[in-house]
Amino acid sequence: MNISGNTIFIPGSTSGIGLALAHALADKGNTVIVGGRRAELLDQIAAQRPEFGAVVIDTSNPDSIRRAADEVLAKYPELDTVVAMAGIMKIEDWHHPGGFLESAESVVTTNVLGPIRLIGAFIEHLQSRPSATVITVSSGLAFAPLKATPSYNASKAAIHMLTESVRMQLADTGVQFIELEPPSVATDLLPGQRESSFAMPLPDFVAEVMQILESQPEAKEIQVERVKFLRYAEARGEYDKVVATVNSADPHGN
Repeated sequence: MNISGNTIFIPGSTSGIGLALAHALADKGNTVIVGGRRAELLDQIAAQRPEFGAVVIDTSNPDSIRRAADEVLAKYPELDTVVAMAGIMKIEDWHHPGGFLESAESVVTTNVLGPIRLIGAFIEHLQSRPSATVITVSSGLAFAPLKATPSYNASKAAIHMLTESVRMQLADTGVQFIELEPPSVATDLLPGQRESSFAMPLPDFVAEVMQILESQPEAKEIQVERVKFLRYAEARGEYDKVVATVNSADPHGN
């Protein structure tokens, strides 16, 4: 992925990593369309950055995804990059069904079906572009789990393998698949995570992501240094040790 000159749609970019990444990509000379469920937040963002496009989208709703895709492609036929940023994380208790069933279904719908449906809505268009990019978002917890968030961990592991598989299948096209793997970042993904001493400061995370994108345009995985503790735990032969550390030291998994 070239760091500039793209037209980028980022569903899930009204706050947190998505919004910070939208600003950073726009600053590099990209056309950015932010997406989210709340029109009032999109209006506020567009007021601050009038050059942004803004489209209402609920990635848990297939009809909303289809409507948003139609709107984006009508307004921005030059679209060449989609970032599947939207995601949710919930603490669950799997001792009884009331502690996890509803939560697990919502997490899987948003974190797994959402990106699948999003890719489905844009993949034919992206293949028509000279070059294009899909960025998926997994997590360090796809590789070393936090016991409090089983469905989230599983959903991000699914995104990792989905990205690996689709990248191979579409190797005969001009569509590049990049997996962004955040560690714990200081956002509101979980209550208290923004204030956690274990969470990576959001500006630092986005700056490192942008540096990797710029210096490694052919990268398959975007890994800041702090996520490698989790990402390569098994390869280092330290899986049990890392999992124990994650679950004893940090409620947010970093």
